[in-house]
Amino acid sequence: MEYLNQTPVASLIFLFTVITSIYAFNDHTLYGKFMLHPYSVYRKNKIYTLITSGMIHSDWMHLIFNMMTFFFFAFTLEAQIGSLRFGLIYFLSLILSDIPSVLKHKNDFWYNSLGASGAISGVLFSYILFYPLSKLYLFFIPIGIPAVLFGGLYLMYCVYASKQSRDNINHDAHFFGALTGIIVTILLIPGIVPHFLSALVGGR
Repeated sequence: MEYLNQTPVASLIFLFTVITSIYAFNDHTLYGKFMLHPYSVYRKNKIYTLITSGMIHSDWMHLIFNMMTFFFFAFTLEAQIGSLRFGLIYFLSLILSDIPSVLKHKNDFWYNSLGASGAISGVLFSYILFYPLSKLYLFFIPIGIPAVLFGGLYLMYCVYASKQSRDNINHDAHFFGALTGIIVTILLIPGIVPHFLSALVGGR
């Protein structure tokens, strides 16, 4: 209840995403209704999937990884900036991260995308603006990496992986979700850029 009282938007997103994803694991018809289908969206059908595609995941690993990342950063961010601004960052990152995919795959009938990665990238990069030198830990690297360094490497990897297209991951959504998170945070939070630069110079 403490999370729900103090960070209601992050709490509801977390609970709803987990419940909806687990339901989809057991009822595959939900995938057809909720997945982003750029071919349809470009032709002004199933526009709602720009949001619903972020409520389902392909498998347990996909869900667990995204929700762990969300848990570590979203609740702190909402407590920092307030529920309204947090909600705007999350949902704008979710929607705008999918637009490049819609344009890129508008004529690819068989292409679909799902997952909250674009929105979570937006949350992560908004968090980085507030805490650029906080340490982030990856499963395969036991040493904490400064958040701002991780962010730079993450963006470069997204660009590289998108060009390679060797897996089934929508790296474009990751990249544009991150950019959306940065831009929306700058627009919503006066003084965030000076804060970010001061934190870097001051070693905080």
